[in-house]
Order: sequence, then C-alpha cells, then structure tokens
Amino acid sequence: MKSPFQVEVKVMLTGTIAKISGPVVEAKAMRGARMYDVVQVGEERLIGEIIRLEEDRAVIQVYEDTSGVRVGEPVTSLAAPLMVELGPGLLSSIYDGTQRPLPAIAAVHGSFIERGVSAHALDRSKKWEFKPTKKKGDAVEGGDIIGTVQETLSIEHRIMVPPGVRGVIEWIGSGEYTVEDVVARLTDGTEIRMLQRWPVRVGRPYRRKLDPTFPLLTGQRVFDTFFPIPKGGTAIIPGGFGTGKTVTEQTLAKWAQADIIIYVGCGERGNEMTEVLDEFPRLEDPKTGAPLMARTILVANTSNMPVAAREASIYTGITMAEYYRDMGYDVAMMADSTSRWGEALREVSGRMEEMPGEEGYPAYLATRLAAFYERAGRVVCQASEERVGSVTVVGAVSPPGGDFSEPMTQNSLRIAGAFWALDTNLAHRRHFPAINWIQSYSLYLGQVQDWYRQNVSEDFFDLRKKAMYLLQKEAELQEIVQLVGPDALPESEKAILEVTRMLREDFLQQFAFHEVDCYCSIEKQYWMLKVILSFYDATVEALRRGATLTQVLQLPFKEEIARMKEIPNAEAPARLKNLVEEVRQGILSLEVL
Repeated sequence: MKSPFQVEVKVMLTGTIAKISGPVVEAKAMRGARMYDVVQVGEERLIGEIIRLEEDRAVIQVYEDTSGVRVGEPVTSLAAPLMVELGPGLLSSIYDGTQRPLPAIAAVHGSFIERGVSAHALDRSKKWEFKPTKKKGDAVEGGDIIGTVQETLSIEHRIMVPPGVRGVIEWIGSGEYTVEDVVARLTDGTEIRMLQRWPVRVGRPYRRKLDPTFPLLTGQRVFDTFFPIPKGGTAIIPGGFGTGKTVTEQTLAKWAQADIIIYVGCGERGNEMTEVLDEFPRLEDPKTGAPLMARTILVANTSNMPVAAREASIYTGITMAEYYRDMGYDVAMMADSTSRWGEALREVSGRMEEMPGEEGYPAYLATRLAAFYERAGRVVCQASEERVGSVTVVGAVSPPGGDFSEPMTQNSLRIAGAFWALDTNLAHRRHFPAINWIQSYSLYLGQVQDWYRQNVSEDFFDLRKKAMYLLQKEAELQEIVQLVGPDALPESEKAILEVTRMLREDFLQQFAFHEVDCYCSIEKQYWMLKVILSFYDATVEALRRGATLTQVLQLPFKEEIARMKEIPNAEAPARLKNLVEEVRQGILSLEVL
C-alpha cells in the first residue's frame, strides 16, 4: 500500500499573473488548483505557494524577490504542497527557508544567489552504506526501521518505512545506494527508498504523546535548576535588543543534552548567522569529540533574504525535527526568532488586504503559533515496535522596546510551558544569562521533580525553593534599602542580601565562553547551591548565637564560593561536598564577642 505522500510531482495546470504586490502574486486561470500547492511563478520559475483561492484566481506567496516579474507571465502549479526532502545527508547541512542547500548553490553560483536557482536538498550522487535490519518475508508498516546508514560518526540514520505504507518485504538490499535507489520492495510492488518527502505544514504521525517527565539538561544553571524544561517541552526567550537572546539560544544548541540540534535563524541579522555558521563546524561536541555540526542542521533565513521564506523556515525546521524524532532521537529545535516569523505573516497579510488584528498582526496569529508549538512533544513513535522520541522547541521572541505586552510575546506565552524572560537592566549590568528570576517561570516543575529526586538528590527541589524564596525576599529588601539605606536593616536581613548576592553572581551568572563555566553538570549545580545555602544556614545560626555578620564575612569562604565555577565538572561534587562541611564548621566555630 502506497503512502499518499510518496506521489510523484506532476504538472497540473498553468495560469498567468494578473497582479503583483511585493511577495504576493495573484494569478488567473487557476481553476482546479489546491490550497498550499507549490507553484512556479514567472519566466524565472520563482517558487511560491497558494495561500488563497477565489473562483479561478489564486493568491500566491512567493518565496523569492519578485522584482522585475511582469503581469502576464506564466504560473505553473506542481500539484503538491511545499515539501522537504528527508533522508541521509541532512545532518551537517545548511539550508535556506525552503530547504535549498546553500553551500551547494554557492559552489555553483557564488556567494550571491540568483533568483530562481534551485537544487536538491539531498545529494543525489553520494552513496551510503545501507545495512538491512529486516529480511525477506518480514511484515512491516509505516515507521518501522528496515535498515541503517551511518550518517555521521555520532549519528546512525535509521531508514524507515514511509507513513501510510504497509506490507510484506519481497526483497531488501544491502550495500551502497544513493538516496533515490530502491533499497526494499514489498510484495504489492511498493518500492522503498532512503529518500522521503513530507509536506511541511502537516505534522508527522505518532501513536501517542507522553507526559514530559525527563528534563532536557542544558548545562546552564539558571535553566536546569530554577526554570527547567523537559524533553518534548516548549519554551520562549523574550528580550529586547542586546539582552542576549541569540547567544542564549546558541549556548543551548551547543550544550543541551539532545541527540540532534535544529537551529533556525529566522530573519536574524546576517552577522549573527555568520557567527553560527563559522563557529559550529569548529566547535567540539562534548558527547563524542566530533564537530558539533555532525549532529546539527542549520536553517539560515537572514533579514535580507525574501520575507515570505521566513514562514517556511519555521515549518522546514520542525518537519526535519519530527523526522529524527520518529527514529527515536531526542531533538532540540532553536527558533531565532519567532518575532521575525510573525512580522513576515503581518507583511504578507497586509499585502493580501486581510482585516488586521492587534498591532497589524493577522487575526490568525495565535492559531499559527499554537499549531507550530503543538508539534513539540515526547511521543511513542508510529511503528510496530515501540520506541520513544521527542522534539523540544525553544523560540526566541524579540518584542519591540522589550515590551512583553505586545502580541507575539503574549500569544507565545499562552502556549509555551517555560518563560525565560530576559532583562535589559541585567544585561546592562553585564549579568549573563540576563534571565530575570522574578518574572521567569516553568510550568514543568511538578512533572520533572521526581527525576531530580531520583537522579540528583532528594532535597534538590527543597534547595531550589529556598533559593527562590531568598531571591524574592531580596527584591523586597532592595526597595527598603533604596529608601533608608542598608544600615537600617537588622543583621539577619543583611545576611539575606549577602547570600542573594552570592546566588546572583556565583550561581546564576554564567560565562558562555569560559572553558569550564560554559557548561555546568547537574551534579555540580546541586553542590554549588548546597554550598551557598549552607553558608546562609550557618550564618543565621551564628547570628542567633551572638556572632556578627562582619565576623562571618571575614572568613575566607566568600572567595572560595566565588571560585566554585572554575572547578571542573568531574572534580566538583567531591570538592564541593567537603566545602559544605568546611563552611558549616568554620562559621559555627566563630567565637561570640
């Protein structure tokens, strides 16, 4: 039985251009065309997509610059929706928003890509070593793994039966094949290749979604300890200009404990995307020692590229993420930034003369955002043998002027499970990551706390709760300090200010480019927090016995706590465990004056 998504692309009909408005083109004589069908526009065959139909007229969103296109030029429907190619060769690739391979195009056409240029997303000439895992006579269905290909040194590409296909294997190959070669044939004549095509606006099927109970550890203390996100969860990072959204997303891409990373640069500045393209191939994967690009796919759609392709870039990225999820991998997708995607929707909607919603965004903005974020999740994959995969989505949001009340932030906020609010004041004070610990939150705390208790420590969340209380108490005390000065506070509250300064500077602050501090294991995070809170508990006890805060602060522990970040992850638990006891004994042994 053949899958409905494995059809060959055939030319259905041809119309002509009747109207042009930027990236929006209206064509006539298009009766019989379907919504979201891909079309070729004009003599240069620019790629577009039908987004509205009325009688024999079709409104087309063109994914390239339409300068110079004339009314009367032909429009040809390809009778298929916008699809991505899925198969060996995706990893280490760099694509534009419609999955054109940028390095391959640049090798032929130079650094400046001309309009109408296209290329296969996957190399048709490269041969891959296919190793079958099924044999003749085996019954298979959509999602079943029939063989493997070693795509990179660290990732095994699992060749799956396309969704919707079911039957018995009549023949299966072994050896070197291109992605278009037949590697298996079913008794009903269905041919299976390593190459699949999938429409980007349709989520790939799965059996059922699972509760997000396993945290996606990122090596960043503010996230893992205070605002965790699980595998299959969603998070947004809103922040104004210069608050560190891009660096935060790149740090997450480097260190998050996911098998596959999809990084989508959607409408970002070209120099930022250049840094990513330049840095990732040179960055060593801490898991394998191989280049990080060996398990990364980059989708680059910078701010100077056609605006309409920004929308496609998000869907292209999530579809590739779902494909690797179906193999049983944990995938993390970074979208930087969804605000540029919303701006693209607003521009195209305006050119279509649709009724605008809040701040000019289309009325369906919330629906589009929800449809995108809902494609995240930890799922039981569709296959006869049960396997689990996940897609975690982290989207940056760029609210104008850092105003979190604007529509993109608010609509994203209703959908995402974790809210990591970047603070301009923290960024100006050079506190990075500039996550505001008072505004931020995670709705996943209750779901992941059992994992933390079983795999880190029983009192992990008790420490977190106590640290959050102290940070909130500090915010209240700072208002008093601004009115009457710190000298008016009692010793116990001065101790809170001192300990929260440690929490801010020695725990929450993390240097993304430091050779040790760039990544902090969850065990090290726990013991760092334990040291600081042990300092606080011992200080409170010493003050109760009559010691002074000045005596406590004269002890050498403040300097030792400040240097905790520089302890290598492997050595940290043992050294910090000793430090906890030294801090406690040292403070409690103070002589009362």
